[in-house]
Amino acid sequence: MPAREKKRRAAQAALGHVKDGMVLGIGTGSTVAEFVKALLDSGIRLAGAVSSSNATSALLRAGHIPELDLNAVDELALYVDGADEATFQGALIKGGGAALTREKVIAGAAARFVCIIDDGKLVEILGRFPLPVEVVPMARAYVARQLVKLGGRPVWREGVVTDNGNVILDVHQLRLTDPAAFETAADQIAGVVTVGLFARRRADVLIVGGDVGVRTLVPREPV
Repeated sequence: MPAREKKRRAAQAALGHVKDGMVLGIGTGSTVAEFVKALLDSGIRLAGAVSSSNATSALLRAGHIPELDLNAVDELALYVDGADEATFQGALIKGGGAALTREKVIAGAAARFVCIIDDGKLVEILGRFPLPVEVVPMARAYVARQLVKLGGRPVWREGVVTDNGNVILDVHQLRLTDPAAFETAADQIAGVVTVGLFARRRADVLIVGGDVGVRTLVPREPV
């Protein structure tokens, strides 16, 4: 089955977590685009949505969904987003679309984080997908040297500027057996804005689209 159909299935299943009148956080990427389409077709009426990227904001405007500033939202009940990789414990790599900082802020603010993926994104150990790190431009070379010391091979994603005006280093050759520890270590490097690891704030629910349907996984806290 094509990956797009698996994404569509996961996106459709996520609607079961959305209620009329809700203020919803919405992520970025191809699976999220399927979710927004399903949301518009569903007839569910949101009070508004907090967007994680300029690309998602454009989808919201096209669908006439009111976009809200997170600073003006008292309570964000739910955040729906995809991932580039996910473990069965709910740890994620995100940032393939370069929206990782705003995604991490909204995930942190949300009471519940539902992650929608196709089954090709589900892994035992994170690291096959290069880990995006958003970096202040003047610190790019320095941060790259520090990431080498942490065991990775950083590659500058040339030509990409984030919505926040920063650059992305994609870190290859990682095997993240303790993703929370790596997230903490990388976050402490001067010049790092954020790391595309969602290990300290994991997904509360994983909705996984596959060939034979959709699985819903509720990860347990890591031991």
